[in-house]
Amino acid sequence: MSPSKPPPKPSDEDLANLKFEEALARLEGIVTRLEGGDLPLEEALGIFEEGVRLTRHCSRRLSEAERKVSILMKNAQGQLEERPFEPGNSRTED
Repeated sequence: MSPSKPPPKPSDEDLANLKFEEALARLEGIVTRLEGGDLPLEEALGIFEEGVRLTRHCSRRLSEAERKVSILMKNAQGQLEERPFEPGNSRTED
């Protein structure tokens, strides 16, 4: 039994509309196929290129999400205020 063919490569427009979870699942499938080591060189290069595109897409989606995240922090007067999320700054001031 031969391994199943992957779905066709998404176009740039399809990629832009791809949900993060879908892109990540597709990327995981690509990694699995490449790790198998039994692909012809041209096919391996093609899916590697798709993997790079998916990685960039996922990175963009994560960056967008990070920009949207806010945390509530107490200011010097003890009032809660909204501040942009900054990694490593997740505790409130007492």
